[in-house]
Amino acid sequence: MALAGLFQATALVSQVAKRGMVDHAPFESSIRSLFVREAERTEDVYGGVPHLRLGLEVVQRQLGGDAARRDVDLTRYTIALLHLERKVAKRKELLDKIAEGLEQANRQSQHYPLTHENVIARLADTYVNTISTLTPRIMVSGEHGHLQNPSNASKVRALLLAGIRSAVLWKQSGGSRLHFLLQRRRLLEETQRLLQRV
Repeated sequence: MALAGLFQATALVSQVAKRGMVDHAPFESSIRSLFVREAERTEDVYGGVPHLRLGLEVVQRQLGGDAARRDVDLTRYTIALLHLERKVAKRKELLDKIAEGLEQANRQSQHYPLTHENVIARLADTYVNTISTLTPRIMVSGEHGHLQNPSNASKVRALLLAGIRSAVLWKQSGGSRLHFLLQRRRLLEETQRLLQRV
């Protein structure tokens, strides 16, 4: 489920970059994951398995046998986020900055809807001041006009921050980059099982 959350965030980044719009329900679920600090189960971070449908479908496509259906950009974003998560984990000052930014955004979300532009802008600023200072920086591919739009740029950054949150969960659940290579079949089987629940 953490992997599905990670792929869901990157799929939404791609939607914004290429179409200038985003599917609202999975977008809200990804943003909500940033504010769930204590959860008994991984699925609770996202509000339940049904809210991970997009991510699960993307995992199925990316890990499935048909190479023609895989999106190279999503793989690139996902691997980059996993790499950046490892770097962030070693930098206490960045972790503190992220926590502070999330707290500020959480306070804003008491007055605005969770996906309101003010909340998203605060999350985007948090990304810029923390994750974006690390290398390699994630270069998002898409339509120049969409990416130049300030609202879209904020959504992309907020979603990349949500991707880092899922990367943390993936690691806490015992996941690693090697799992993509060594346990692809097992991950695919579990993804299909979860999809049957939604």
